Amino acid sequence: QVQLVESGGGSVQAGGSLRLSCAASGYTLNSYHTLGWFRQAPGKEREGVACVYNYGRTTYAESVQGRFTASKDNAKNTLYLQMNSLKPEDTAIYYCAADLKTLDYCYTAVFYNYWGQGTQVTVSS
Repeated sequence: QVQLVESGGGSVQAGGSLRLSCAASGYTLNSYHTLGWFRQAPGKEREGVACVYNYGRTTYAESVQGRFTASKDNAKNTLYLQMNSLKPEDTAIYYCAADLKTLDYCYTAVFYNYWGQGTQVTVSS
C-alpha cells in the first residue's frame, strides 16, 4: 500500500525553525521521479513550495527561497523540509506529494498521484 506520512509540524514564534518529515512506504522514495512539498492556508489554494527530482535537482518557490531546504534520505525512505526564519505567513497545513513521473509543472498539485495527510505549522508573531 502506497502511503506518505508527514510529521514534525507544530507551533513556533516568528524567526524559529521546524523540520518536517515525510515517510514513504509502498514504493521506495527513489522510485518517485518527482517529490513535492505543498502548503495550504485557510481560505487559500494549495501552493507548491519545493520540488525534488530524483535526478538531483531541487527547486523552491520564491516565497521560501533561502529559508527552506528540501532533502531526502533514500536509506530512511524519508523526505524532509527544513524551515528556517519562519514568518507568520508560513502558517498552513503542509503536505508532501509524490509521483512516479518527472513532472514538468511540479508546483501544480493536480499532477501528483500520491499525497500525505498533512501536518499543521503555525507561526506566531
